[in-house]
Amino acid sequence: MTKRIFSSICLVTLTVFLASLILIIGVLYNDFSHMSQAQLHMQTRLAAQGAARQGMDYFQDLDISGYRITWIASDGTVLYDNELNTAEMENHLEREEVLQARSTGYGESQRYSASLTRRYFYSALRLPDHTILRLSLAQNSVLALLLDMKRPILLIILLAVLLSILLAVSLTRRILQPINAIDLDHPWSNPGYKEIAPLLARIDSQQQRLRQQEASLERAAQLRREFTANVSHELKTPLHSISGYAELLKQGLVKAEDILPFSEKIYSEAQRMIRLVEDILNLSRLDEKEKAWKSGKASYEDGDGKWQPLDLLEVAQNVIHSLEPEAAASQVSLKLSGESAVISGLEPTIRSILYNLCDNAIKYNHSHGSVTVTIENTAKGAILSVQDTGIGIAPQDQERIFERFYRVDKSRSKQAGGTGLGLSIVKHGVNLHRGTIRLDSALGEGTRITVYFPSSST
Repeated sequence: MTKRIFSSICLVTLTVFLASLILIIGVLYNDFSHMSQAQLHMQTRLAAQGAARQGMDYFQDLDISGYRITWIASDGTVLYDNELNTAEMENHLEREEVLQARSTGYGESQRYSASLTRRYFYSALRLPDHTILRLSLAQNSVLALLLDMKRPILLIILLAVLLSILLAVSLTRRILQPINAIDLDHPWSNPGYKEIAPLLARIDSQQQRLRQQEASLERAAQLRREFTANVSHELKTPLHSISGYAELLKQGLVKAEDILPFSEKIYSEAQRMIRLVEDILNLSRLDEKEKAWKSGKASYEDGDGKWQPLDLLEVAQNVIHSLEPEAAASQVSLKLSGESAVISGLEPTIRSILYNLCDNAIKYNHSHGSVTVTIENTAKGAILSVQDTGIGIAPQDQERIFERFYRVDKSRSKQAGGTGLGLSIVKHGVNLHRGTIRLDSALGEGTRITVYFPSSST
């Protein structure tokens, strides 16, 4: 894990640095090119005035370092060139800058020589006698400039990599030290992040249960191995969340004044981790209940309450009331319609089904959108539907949205704080109550999820 954090920081830092360097060089090179073209234009006008007054005599002993001067007759014949023999030069009538000068009085163009890795600027001006005076200027390409600067660039890159490694060592130790110091045998003795208290409570609860079963050594040893494996798996979640924060170092190395924003991001990721742990535990309990009901070993009561008559309309009212602040913040209206419909079920699970469906409908909605919850009572059972005006789901994703950790829109889900387990919890909760789910959705038009509960869910 430490190596992954190191490599992420170094890779992001180097990538951002190189991108910034290329961008800066590109902007400077572009500005320099405009300046060169403007200077060439000015020199062309000065030379044109001299040629118009003095003719060929103007070019005698003329020294314009770095510039090539070509005087072209109206028929394209080269009259004078300060670098080549005019007798060996081809007709210039079809050159782009010459054509523009003949037509409008002034023309300019650029041509690139791949063999010489240079770019040539041309500026041509029509004289009163309709001859054309052209000046050209050579400029090295960006590639040639980079090759000339390779030593300082490589030195800066080396320094950036070294600083990234030093920063990674410091930050990794500070981030991972409380988690690495967790004592699984005495979880509450750890001074780590208070945000992982639910996970520590779960560890402590499991440890107490194992200690109570010490009378049966073989069984206790088996449970301890299973527990250790589960804890190791769950601890990967906060580690991945914290290591993923290294990706936020896109703007360069973290300075002292950036420590506070960094801490705030760790806190935000810890809150998301807590929600994820709670959803995992909730999903685990639902799995256990499903298996118990399928094997016929389930009782009418369990640790989360008992099966009892529940009015879906009343549960929906409570859920909508709890989600009104979230809906208001997202500028989404919540509506409830329908009639009283009584089913037999576990109240926490039914509430979780309604909550996750409505919460998803709010998060993946548009501003000023709406969510409509409808309850129907039929002879075959109760029907719950949640309709939104949100972003919709593509056909290729509709069969997979109930899978664990599957997200249709990963960036939006992460920004909204989703864990990717909400609809999976809904599916298991509905299966536990012998119900079925139907999905109707279209991109840009919204989504409607309908749950059918049988008349007897005992």
